[in-house]
Amino acid sequence: MKQPWIHNAKTDGWFILSLPFLILLIIFLFQKQIQGLENHYSFYTWLFLIVFVDVAHVYSTLFKTYFVKEEVRKRKLLYYGIPVLSWLLGVILYQFGSLIFWSVLALIAVFHFIRQQYGFMRIYARFEPNNFRKKIDEVAVYSATIFPMLYWFKTPRAFTWFVENEFYWFNNFPDYINFITIIYFIILFVWIIKTVVEIFQTKSFNIPKVALITGTYLSWYFGIVYFNNDLVFTFLNVISHGIPYIALIYIGEIKQKETSQLNRFSIFKSTSGIFLFIAVIVGFAFFEEFLWEILIWNEHFSLNINISLNWFQFVVPLLVVPQLTHYLLDGFIWRKPKKII
Repeated sequence: MKQPWIHNAKTDGWFILSLPFLILLIIFLFQKQIQGLENHYSFYTWLFLIVFVDVAHVYSTLFKTYFVKEEVRKRKLLYYGIPVLSWLLGVILYQFGSLIFWSVLALIAVFHFIRQQYGFMRIYARFEPNNFRKKIDEVAVYSATIFPMLYWFKTPRAFTWFVENEFYWFNNFPDYINFITIIYFIILFVWIIKTVVEIFQTKSFNIPKVALITGTYLSWYFGIVYFNNDLVFTFLNVISHGIPYIALIYIGEIKQKETSQLNRFSIFKSTSGIFLFIAVIVGFAFFEEFLWEILIWNEHFSLNINISLNWFQFVVPLLVVPQLTHYLLDGFIWRKPKKII
């Protein structure tokens, strides 16, 4: 069968599909060294994983949205309205307390991460008919991501998404771990059987789709359930999410477009342009995190800029606007544009 690569086997393999497998291999081979990194080099792991990957992937969306004049012109209400809505939503949530604010943001972020895996699965299954087998793939992706999160909600973990006790909503739920574990492994078993039968019946093998779903199972299970380690979770969570997203943006919005379509952004199409593209998104990411550090957290940088706690209800939601805009826009920009937007 024709393999449904986004770009080609090499690019997809290195920057989208292989990451969970490579990271897990590194984790199993160098567990002691990783613990040393966490204990003695937390600034550098924060700088690379959080700033250069996680926050940077948020700003890569600019190359599909705000940097594309024609796109903004066609959907002004969407692109101008979402940031304003993000800030207003943040201000409203903050009135109920910072924990409510971060908790809701964490749940939105989790949904975004889950939907990204589903989206990649749909891309790699785009040549396949919409039948019961594809439904099993969809259920498998959701099972691979939702089960670890439900496990996290009820089981104390040594890491957080944003802040401590952010998933407190689930504290009073009955213990459902045994039930969902059984469901999880049943779905995994059914998916494996379906995949094997499909290969024998069709004499074909959708390599990227199977790799994507397998990698999702591995990264989410080992990152959240099996290991209870902050840096391990961050490695698997951030790299498996951020780098594929950046790659998808670069491939779709720069690499696969004609130079005439890119206009002034054609400079990003060359080999050296890749590094310029990375420098742009990393620059935006560093500037945002620098503001967070000097205004709110004061963990890695401190310029003694003291903001009254009364202003936090406006400043924190403002700093969250790029991230929340990214989450909300993702529900629109990967669909076919609708005339009403």
